[in-house]
Amino acid sequence: MSHQSTYNPSTGIEKWLDRRLPFVRLAHDSFVDFPTPKNLNYWWTFGGILAVFLVIQIITGVILAMHYTPHTSMAFASVEHIMRDVNYGWLMRYVHANGASMFFIAVYIHMFRGIYYGSYKEPREMPWILGVIIYLLMMATAFMGYVLPWGQMSYWGATVITSLFSAIPLIGDDITILLWGGFSVDNPTLNRFYSLHYLLPFAIFGVVGLHIWAFHVPGNNNPTGVEIKDVKKDTVPFHPYYTVKDGFAIVLFLILFAVFVFFNPNALGHADNYIEANPLVTPASIVPEWYYLPFYAILRAITFDIGPISAKLGGVIAMFGSILILFVLPWLDTSKVRSMRYRPVARMWFFLFILACIILGYLGGKPAEGSYVLYAQIATAYYFGFFIIILPLLGFMETPKPLPRSIAESVLKNNKPAPADVQPASAE
Repeated sequence: MSHQSTYNPSTGIEKWLDRRLPFVRLAHDSFVDFPTPKNLNYWWTFGGILAVFLVIQIITGVILAMHYTPHTSMAFASVEHIMRDVNYGWLMRYVHANGASMFFIAVYIHMFRGIYYGSYKEPREMPWILGVIIYLLMMATAFMGYVLPWGQMSYWGATVITSLFSAIPLIGDDITILLWGGFSVDNPTLNRFYSLHYLLPFAIFGVVGLHIWAFHVPGNNNPTGVEIKDVKKDTVPFHPYYTVKDGFAIVLFLILFAVFVFFNPNALGHADNYIEANPLVTPASIVPEWYYLPFYAILRAITFDIGPISAKLGGVIAMFGSILILFVLPWLDTSKVRSMRYRPVARMWFFLFILACIILGYLGGKPAEGSYVLYAQIATAYYFGFFIIILPLLGFMETPKPLPRSIAESVLKNNKPAPADVQPASAE
């Protein structure tokens, strides 16, 4: 939502800079005086949490890169060197590794919040699309980073995932060889992944800037989904109201982060990655990091050919399709009401969708055999059905609850003072 700038440079340096590069004005208008809906709850604090963790990941990643050796004969030893010999190297490594998990926890909550409150609906399609691009870049960055320790799970995870591209007709083998830098996962692969893992976080940082900018054009969504009617009544300045609120949530999340880093740093990792990569020894079970498990379950749920499409290719299409479908979500949801707070039927289906995602995450860590495959197929069918069938139909079939007339009304409705003229009943 565009608004008149209230920034007034007070010093000579600020005035000089404001006439040439109004960076301070941009920061003030975006993060200090920006009119923000006054009813945002704590689900909106995860954007700030994600920004903090992106900075943490970049800083620790740069420090780790100073001591890491991207060569198959030395990569594993260099990580052990960081852990044992570099001052506070163990801290940098554990902060970086667990920071990736915290990053994904926050981004999944952020995405579910966006779906629940309809933050992807017109006119906010572009911020949502940029958010999905950020998510794809995050997944690529995390996957390449997982390969760098060159443990057993790193090596075999890279082998399995990159081999999936060979299922693509005509160009699949060429893509796989390009990723490998040869005819198997080896030193050229490690060098490629190291280079891209270092580069992509800065690309994410740039897209995050666009994401924030895109939200500052139509303004923030809010729990009611009602647009701002009166800037004075419906909004408050971002600072100090939301900087304090976001700061409190960030501190709480950092405490959770510290619990993992200092008390159980390997809880979210895999023990086999402390064994050096060996192409001649296949682990009993090859699984990706926990944040990929739902998509890994979708990949393995396709165990049957679909016409000319083989099961392997079908699994690859389903896995990538489960992410790409998010790009068209703004046009799949046909409801005129944004927030599921006023859509009780949609809310029920949404919570079942979250349950399906959790089930897929659980099944992704189990062997692809027996009833696990059947459950994964059912959860996969519901995952796609939610986007392709349920949301489009609910827009025509559901009767939403009445919306508040304004954001201010929704804030004040539970704070109405008791009528002053009501007298107690007479004892007589």
